[in-house]
Amino acid sequence: MAVVDTIIVFIVSLLIGGFGIYAGARVTTEYAGSYGHAIVTALIGSIVWGIISFFVGWIPILGALLALVAWVGVINWRYPGGWGTAVVIGLVAWFAAAIVLYLFALFDIVASGALGIPGV
Repeated sequence: MAVVDTIIVFIVSLLIGGFGIYAGARVTTEYAGSYGHAIVTALIGSIVWGIISFFVGWIPILGALLALVAWVGVINWRYPGGWGTAVVIGLVAWFAAAIVLYLFALFDIVASGALGIPGV
């Protein structure tokens, strides 16, 4: 049963992370892409975040900062508009995912956490 629970948490958190990125792209760019595009971006972003965190995450402040820059870099690569737009997409994504997770936690649907959105 633990494997099924893990898969469900993975899927729900990925969908929430994808929603955050999709919302951020809709607010900031003319090209929001599809929700599927945002989910793939969230998945790639979480993998890149994880790899960078594994190798340099132990370095105080710098490790987390490098992982965050790498995550924003994935958004920059997947969406038009440059680094400034990618930062804004990331901020809106974080805020949107935090709101959804708060509402889900408020109604005891899921615990807080979203794959593809750092720190949420």
